[in-house]
Order: sequence, then structure tokens, then C-alpha cells
Amino acid sequence: MPKAMQYTKGSVIYFEGDHDDRVFIMQAGAVVLQSTDIETGAPVIEQVKSGEFFGVKSAFGHFGREETATALVPTIAVALTVQEFEVLFSNNKQLIMKMLRVFSNQLRQIHKKTESILNNISVDQQSGMLSVAQCFYDDEQYRSAMDVYLKFLTRYPQNPRKEEIAKKYADCKMRHERMAAQGRRGILDTPVETDDGSLKIFSLPAFERFAKEYEPGQVIIAEYEPGDSFYLIQSGRVQLVKSVNGTLKNLDILKPGEFFGEMAILDKSPRSATCMAAGHVKCLEFNKENFELLITGNPQTALVLLKLFCKRIYDQKRRFRILCIKDLQARLADVFLMLDEMNPVSNPAEKARRFNVTLSDIAHWAGLTQEVTHDEINKLVEKRKIEMYDSYIIVSNIADMRRMYETRSGNANR
Repeated sequence: MPKAMQYTKGSVIYFEGDHDDRVFIMQAGAVVLQSTDIETGAPVIEQVKSGEFFGVKSAFGHFGREETATALVPTIAVALTVQEFEVLFSNNKQLIMKMLRVFSNQLRQIHKKTESILNNISVDQQSGMLSVAQCFYDDEQYRSAMDVYLKFLTRYPQNPRKEEIAKKYADCKMRHERMAAQGRRGILDTPVETDDGSLKIFSLPAFERFAKEYEPGQVIIAEYEPGDSFYLIQSGRVQLVKSVNGTLKNLDILKPGEFFGEMAILDKSPRSATCMAAGHVKCLEFNKENFELLITGNPQTALVLLKLFCKRIYDQKRRFRILCIKDLQARLADVFLMLDEMNPVSNPAEKARRFNVTLSDIAHWAGLTQEVTHDEINKLVEKRKIEMYDSYIIVSNIADMRRMYETRSGNANR
């Protein structure tokens, strides 16, 4: 059962970095949350008001607390387990929408900071869509380029460049059909995966009217286009890519049971990435009109979305922390530490780590050009800190990466 906790003035409810799966509701008194700004290192202070929740993201995401919570005056806060919070959350429509919008906004702000530090030039939606199509064309992913051009023509039929863009669409279509006739496969061709059963409710016949199927390389949503629908993957995988200064960067691969496109639904903003089918994909498509009805009528869906936002906020902040490191060797070391966190080994005492990543992957995570990354990686190879292969990298001693990160970045207490 939820438990009312009493705290004296100055008591610390939890420290930054603590692992604690409790969610708190302020009942009486005053609590201040203190954290550190990732980019500037300045303290960030936020006061919790009566009736508000705190500690939600770390509890749901099962990662360390992002802030220290301290009672400013004698305080009473109700502590709930994640399960208890889920029961309360699922029966409160207003709370569901409020929390999803708050987390959506937080994720959007982190995206903006990340783009800023990468010096990604801000463009308007129409120019942005055309630049994404050009990126696919330059990479000889003609099916994907064709889809983005078609989406553009559908969205903006009065654009003064429509004839030029229609010709580019036709050119992409011709090149795609030629490649298909030659039996050349696109770079995206992964095995079909099906849902593990975690979202059985979406297998009901009532949801079939929302089903959409996509071919390998087909663009489901394009970066910069207006957001008016979101998707749940039923089978197959979906590749997330982003255009950064004229180059496509791989962000993630989503599996069955995962959502994508939900952020634009909540804050009515343009798409922040392109989502394309990696192999044959089947999705359920939901629009703005039925979104609120869907999540409030299916509490489990709302909880899945909430947990997804918690994870994405954490992952994006983790990436942003890497980009804020000035020393390039320390930055690369922290990339390897992040990969180690993402791929826990069965025996943590083992020193060596193998990561199935390429030089291009490391450059993406570090926010560096491949040329700079190659030069910095070579320094680590010469020191025998790592071994570099075409499709994987071996770190000789992960503790060396930790020491390098702490020594050269000034984060010894992290």
C-alpha cells in the first residue's frame, strides 16, 4: 500500500545517482529537486508543489536518480511502488495526458539542445523534407528518396517547385525499379520479427482496421513533415535515421511492440526523424482524433508510452552528456562506457569488451566527423587500448576507458 513518509527540514529523500523504484507524491510541506545542467555544469533547482509527483522517470526507467530531493520544511510525501503508481495512473485520464505532454516536451527540448551542439542548421519544414530526400538520393536509397518526394508533393501540392520535385520523384522511381529488376537489394533487409506477446490486446480483430504494411526501405514518416499519426510495430523492424548537415545518421532500430511518431502527436511539432521499414513491416496507425481515446481506453498503452518516454529521455540525455565533453579522447572513452551500459556482460569482472559497432557508429555517437574519429581512434589503437576491426571493436580493459573519461573530462565523481 502507498505509505506516507515524514521528513524533517533538510532531510534528503534521495540522492542523485541512487537506484530507487519508488514514486513520490507531495502531500504537505516543500521539496526541492537539485540537479546539474549537463551543458553548463550550473545547478538546476526546481520546487515540487503540493499534489505533484517526483521521481517518476528514474523509477519507471530503472536508472539512477537524476536529481537530489530535499525537504525544505517538515514534509509529508506519499511513496508508491511502480505497480501502485500504475494503478493510480491508469484510472486518471487527465493525469495521463498531462504527464505524457510534460515528458514529450522534455524530450523535445533535449533534441533541440543536441541539434544545437551538433551545429545542425535549422531549416523550415519544406526545405527540410527536400534535404532529407536528397540525402537518400545521394546514398542511392532511391525507394526512400522516392517516398519522401511523394510525401512532399502530397503535403505541399502548391509549392512553386512542384514540377521540379515531380521530376526528381520520377527519376528516383526509375532508378529504384531498375535496381529491383537487377535483383539488387536495398541496404535495409532484416529478418521479420513478431511481437513477443507483451501487447496482445492489439491482436484483437477490432484493431485490424488500423493495420498498415510496408516494404523494405519504404518511408513510413519523414523527418520535418507535420505529425498527424503514430504507430505501433506488430511485425518487422523500423529504422530511425536523421539528417544532420546533409548526412544521414542512424539513430535506432525499433522492434515489435514499440511505438514511434508519438511525440509529434502530443506537441503538434514536425517529425524529428525519418522512420523507414527495415525489411517487411506491419504497423498499427493511429491518428490525433483517436489517440486520446486509445490511451485512456487502454491504460496499458498509456503506461507503455510513459515508460517509453522515460527511456528515451534518459538515452537522449546520456548521448547529450557525451557531446558536451570537450576532450575528444574522453568523449570517445565515454562512448565506450555508454555502449557497455547498453550491453551488460554476464561477468562484470571481465576486463575486455567486444562491441559490434563500426567507426561510423562511433563517429555518430561522438558527434565527430569520420576523419577526426579515425585519427582519435588510432591513438587508442597505438596505445593498445582498443583493437579495431571492420564490423566490431574490442576494448582491452573497460576500466581504462573509465579512468580516461574521469581524468580527462574532470568527472571523477560521476
